[in-house]
Amino acid sequence: APRLEPMVRGRLVAVNRRPVTPDSYADERARRLVEREFNLSWSEGLPAGNAVSAGRWHGADRQPQFSVEGGLADTLGLRVGDVLGYEIAGRRIDAPITSLRRLDWDSMRVNFFVIGPPGLLDDFPASYITSFHLPADRAGFASELVARFPNLTLIDVAAVMRQLQDTLDQVARAVEAVFGFALLAGLAVLGAALQATADERAREIGVLRALGARGKQLRAMLAAEFVLLGALAGALAAAGTAAIAAGLARMAFHLPYAPPPWLALYGPAAGLAVVLAAGAAGVRGALRGHPLEVLREAE
Repeated sequence: APRLEPMVRGRLVAVNRRPVTPDSYADERARRLVEREFNLSWSEGLPAGNAVSAGRWHGADRQPQFSVEGGLADTLGLRVGDVLGYEIAGRRIDAPITSLRRLDWDSMRVNFFVIGPPGLLDDFPASYITSFHLPADRAGFASELVARFPNLTLIDVAAVMRQLQDTLDQVARAVEAVFGFALLAGLAVLGAALQATADERAREIGVLRALGARGKQLRAMLAAEFVLLGALAGALAAAGTAAIAAGLARMAFHLPYAPPPWLALYGPAAGLAVVLAAGAAGVRGALRGHPLEVLREAE
């Protein structure tokens, strides 16, 4: 059964009795948090999906105190013992932080950054919030619920998640396109470098053939060189791609990043294919022509 959680909106105005404003923080996320109102709640029991990471949970202790989510504490530079001041409906309330919590944000449960004990926020106007899973075959229930209780606000999280996923997919495709162009440019430069050394390579092949080297030996030697060069170039390209993607994910989108497993295979494979193709095209004439003619053309 859905559990209704009380929610009181308040603005953070002081930390350790010192006034705070968005200008008090350099971090952009911290500034945004201080600009808006916080959703505060109260609970005697530790909510499901929460774990105390520092301090102690207040339990039945009704003394003024707050429990703060650990990520928020890191962003705002808070720790156990700091005193938070909130302005709620024109009134000021101050209480120390007695615990920090880790939350399971992926659970789709109702979670709060700041929770107090019962009695701390009882005198303030509160709303109640909950979350529940609605099967696809019961979609009409949402409309019936709003029609019967007009004062309810119902948010379809699945629709929000679909929009978010569509946006992330578009961003991912744009980033992949940039990486693709960068990879093609790098491979083109690599191919051009091989072509630029084609005359020198042809001269070496001509000399080796004039000294009695067989075509099979030369092909094996060149194949080993091209395989090593192509695999190394592809591996470096894949590593660079992963580094750029990780930087974008963490610094631009603030998301964790795990390189796709295929990147370690496709990068070296692409480099190997390009180098083998370009290298084979560049030395084909030197391997088939007469050594003397090859040496004359290479001069």
